[in-house]
Order: sequence, then C-alpha cells, then structure tokens
Amino acid sequence: MKKYIYQGIIILASGFLLITACSKKAIDDNQPVAETSSFSLIQDRIITPTCATSGCHASTSDGTYAQHGLVLEKSVAFANLVGVVPKNELSKADGHLRVKPYKSLESLFYHKLNWDVSHHGGKQYGSPMPLGGTALTVGQIEFVRRWIEAGAPKTGDVVDKTLLDDKTPSVSSSDDFKTMQTPQQEGVAGYQMQVEKFTIQPNFEREIFVRKAVGNTTDIYVNRLKFQSRTNSHHMVLYDFRDKTPSNLPTINTIRDLRNSDNTLNLATALQMSNHVFLGGGTNASQEYTFPEGTALLLPAGMTVDLNPHYFNKTTDFHFGENNVNLYTVDKSKVKNVVKTIDFNNTSFSLPAKTVTTVTKDFKFSADVKVVALTSHNHKYGQKFVIKILGGTRNGEVVYESTDWEHPAMINYTTPIALKKGEGLTSVVTYNNTSSQTISFGLTSEDEMDIIFGYYYEE
Repeated sequence: MKKYIYQGIIILASGFLLITACSKKAIDDNQPVAETSSFSLIQDRIITPTCATSGCHASTSDGTYAQHGLVLEKSVAFANLVGVVPKNELSKADGHLRVKPYKSLESLFYHKLNWDVSHHGGKQYGSPMPLGGTALTVGQIEFVRRWIEAGAPKTGDVVDKTLLDDKTPSVSSSDDFKTMQTPQQEGVAGYQMQVEKFTIQPNFEREIFVRKAVGNTTDIYVNRLKFQSRTNSHHMVLYDFRDKTPSNLPTINTIRDLRNSDNTLNLATALQMSNHVFLGGGTNASQEYTFPEGTALLLPAGMTVDLNPHYFNKTTDFHFGENNVNLYTVDKSKVKNVVKTIDFNNTSFSLPAKTVTTVTKDFKFSADVKVVALTSHNHKYGQKFVIKILGGTRNGEVVYESTDWEHPAMINYTTPIALKKGEGLTSVVTYNNTSSQTISFGLTSEDEMDIIFGYYYEE
C-alpha cells in the first residue's frame, strides 16, 4: 500500500513541477525583450569596426589623436561625440558640434561619414572617414542621420534597424571619376594638369611623383589654384625644382614611387625630394587657393612641375588614385606684385620616445619682403604649429597657429606682414612622440617634419 502512496506522491509532484515549469515559460515568453539602443547599434556596427581602430580613434595613444582629439572606444564614444565642439576649424566656424541633437547638417560626425559633399554645400571638413577604408552604405549613413534627427539619445530604439543591413554603396564605384572642367570650359584662361588613374594595392599607403609640363610657351601669371582628387586622398602638392639642370631633373611623365611594393623607402625618389620647392597644394580632396588681389605666381615659359598625390588604402581591395589641377592665369597688366614661395624647412631635430618636445627654429629673409600667406607642414606627432615674427618692432608676435596637422590652416593676410632684410619667421612646433622610438626629420608618415610654407613678394 505504501508503495502505491509513494508512487502517487511522485506523480503529483511531477505534475506540479511540469505545470510550474510551463507557467514559468509562459511568463518568460511574455516578458519584453531587452532592447538594443540605436546608439549601441551605431557603436557596434559602425564605430567600433571602422573608427575605433588602432592608429585612428582607439585611444589617446594613437598618432593621430593630437589632430582630432577624439577617442571612440565604447566606454567614452557617446560622451565624446554628443554636444562636443569639434577641433576642425571650418566645422567649428560653421557652428557645428561633433553631434548636434536634432540637427544632422550641423553635426561633423554625419559630414565625415557622408562622402558626398553636396549635402553640405560642397564644403570640405577634412578627409572623409574611414580614411583609406570603404565608405559606409546608404543605409548606414541614413541610420546615423535619423538617430541624430531623433535627438541623438544614448538609450532607446529610435531608428529602423533594418537600415543597417542595406548594402547600397553611398559613393560611385572607385573606377568612376568625373574630371572637373578645365579653365577654358569654365570660360577663363588657364591650364589643367592631370595625374592619370593609378592603382593602390590593398593595405598600402601609396605616394607618387610625376614630373609634367604645364604646357605654357610664354611666361604666365597664376592667381588661382584648384585641386581635385579621388577619395582616400591624403594630399596633393605641386613642386618646382631648386636645381633645374636637366641632368638633375627626374624623367618627365614617369611615375616615381616613394615606397617600394614591400613598403620600404625608395631612396632614389626620396633623394629627389630634396630638390623640391613648394608651389601649392594641401590635404583636402577638393580645394582652391586664390592669391591676394593684384598678386600672382610667375611660371616661366616651358615650366615643368612635380605633381605629388598621396593616398591611403586600408582595405583588402585595390583602390585607385587620380588627380587634376587647374592653374588659372591673369594678364601681366593686372599683376602689381609677383609672389615667391616660402619654403623654410627645419631638418635638424630629435624627438625622444614617449615625450612631449617643443622645437624652435629661426628663418631670415635676405631682402625686404611682404608676406601674404602662411601655412605649415608636419606629420601626425605634431600637436601645435606656431609661427612668430622674428626681429623688428613686432618681434615675437604670433601670426599663425594650427593644431590640425592633417589639415593645417592657410592664412591669407589682407595686410601683408612687412619684414626688413635680416628679419624673418620662427617656427615653434610642439610634438608628442607617443611611439617607442626616437623620431627625427624624415620623408615617410612615420617620420616628422617642420616646414613653413607660404607666399611673399620683395619690395
């Protein structure tokens, strides 16, 4: 009898446990699933894999940190983006924040991810991101835009997450590049120079030089420069040559690489760089420079220049580089002063590892001059570039300052800086060498530079 009683108790207990389990499952099934916030999706699907990578926006130890001051590691990304004033001077001047809630067109983050400049009036707010990588898809960019327009909240599911699965490319194929109009097509005088399409191998940083003829059979006066580059361009620069002896000039119309295919330095090309004189250029993919009224750069008949494009490719696919330069000319009668280029280059400095170092260098003019424009050039370890007047009544006065090594300011002086013979300029550059090696002057992006570029004319 006891046997049957025990069996009954076991059956009842089992039934009770089964009912309890089913009831618990029913309750669990009715519990709301914890939502993944829209910002968390942006972090996990966009920021972490494409932005918060070593060397870019992973930590304050990244070589580029001094330029952008932005860390996008998961624990700090939101606080560093939303409501924060950017370091980019043009963006700041336009009243942007890195992310301005409810206003995507006033958010630098949106502009940097959207490679189509037409959505912000054709302005360039530095290189599009991810530099050297693949542009975000239409859906990914739209997801970010809608998140910002919804107030850029840290929590809450405010955007349709299926947008992140959209694979529609947001930019044209890398093999589709429309050349800008020539000066003649625009209805003005001038010349167009081109660097024809070339390949950039996967996971490679390609910088080339090619000497080309301008095509002018007489002296010309250039008062405006316009540049056009493919995406993932780091810079495009034009150079003249100090020594124009034919035997010392590179072969015309022949590409010279700064790096060999195994990424070692091509010494022959590097040595030729010592013969360069800066003519113009910069780091934005599309940009213009206009000389002050009544001034122009004289290019003598039969002029040849070295065109220097530089591209990044951080993907596993082949990319392409291609560049165009327009030189706009004016009649000699409209030129009151012929400008010359400033090319003050400090090649003797040493930056100890893991140390902040400030380097100062004086440069003097050999005649009375008026400086009409200044810009700077250094690499990723440079935190701040200051130019001061050397000598005279304005000795020590700061006339230039830039904290963006990749997109340094180009300042035109409405009232030229007048300097007497023997007076000049001083470069004061602060570097933060976050690497484990001593760094000095060099030609690669892992070395450093300290150069004052600009334009002046003699009185």
